[in-house]
Amino acid sequence: MTDKRLNFKEMCAEFDVTPRTLRYYEYIELLHPEREGRSRSYGAREIARMKLIMRGRKFGYSLEGIRQWLLIYENEGTEAQMRAWVVSADRQLGELAEQRKQLEEAIEELQKSRDDTEAALAKCAPKRESDH
Repeated sequence: MTDKRLNFKEMCAEFDVTPRTLRYYEYIELLHPEREGRSRSYGAREIARMKLIMRGRKFGYSLEGIRQWLLIYENEGTEAQMRAWVVSADRQLGELAEQRKQLEEAIEELQKSRDDTEAALAKCAPKRESDH
């Protein structure tokens, strides 16, 4: 691991999160920064955990699901934890595939509506020009 350390403001900027979000992750004990007075310092371990948290959020996991993922990463997980993670990942992959399907359908419908409207405009354009 690296000796890179970030303060609170740098951590927010690095991961594009609000101070409120970062404080909440600390409150629910997903992150454990070093404290010196009121200032916080995030070392390599916390930066790596934040990367995993952000990846989990991107994948659509709940914070509790992310907590389980972090436990497996940190402790290399028990066999039962790893099996549970595989089941969870399979379920999440199914949900993401369904979301993709719905998004693709919405894109197709919007594209058709847009194209139909553009075609209607093209039919109207010559009439307007001839009115002048």
